[in-house]
Amino acid sequence: MLMSIKDLTRRYAGQNRDVLRGASFDLARGESVALTGDSGSGKSTVLHLLAALDRPDRGQILFEGTDISNLSDAAASELRRGRIALVFQQYNLVPALNVAENISLHARLGRRFDPAWTETLVRHLGLSGLLTRYPEQISGGQQQRVAIARSLAVRPDLLLADEPTGNLDETASAEVLRLMLDLVSRSGSALFLVTHSPQIAARCDRHLHLSGGQVRSAAP
Repeated sequence: MLMSIKDLTRRYAGQNRDVLRGASFDLARGESVALTGDSGSGKSTVLHLLAALDRPDRGQILFEGTDISNLSDAAASELRRGRIALVFQQYNLVPALNVAENISLHARLGRRFDPAWTETLVRHLGLSGLLTRYPEQISGGQQQRVAIARSLAVRPDLLLADEPTGNLDETASAEVLRLMLDLVSRSGSALFLVTHSPQIAARCDRHLHLSGGQVRSAAP
């Protein structure tokens, strides 16, 4: 098991309820898992906790048996440089860097840059003709492909994606999801995907649903 989440509870200041109330689930290597839930149910909170961007009030997040729920900022940053990568809806590309530089940025910072693997990502994501362009010179769908390539370039054990196709049209969304699932399979990573779309969730190996602060298997 890659990650085991046990009894997570999280409450934010000023709220009179727990966003998460004893949420528990597991993630295995090589699988893709989608998390759905109503707006405000806490989906992004779960993702931020798994990425060590936030800390639970109670509970454990075991990553290969080690609890990462209370890491120091430095240790959490180190974890995200190589073991856990993120893809956001907003792309978060660096405007001053071209496509090639954006793709390799995190891998170089984490001393995990592999030219051959990066070339594979570029080819399969259809970015070969865009490497010298800058983010403002390419479409939203292309920017999201660059963001996915950047995250996978480090060969993470876990890829976390927060509504990664939310800004894309239906055609681009389907293609980006297909490529993401394919490349995660190729790299041996696990994928945890937050989405509002039942159609996208159905493409993953497992579909979880967050409601009332609890995570449960979604009905088929």
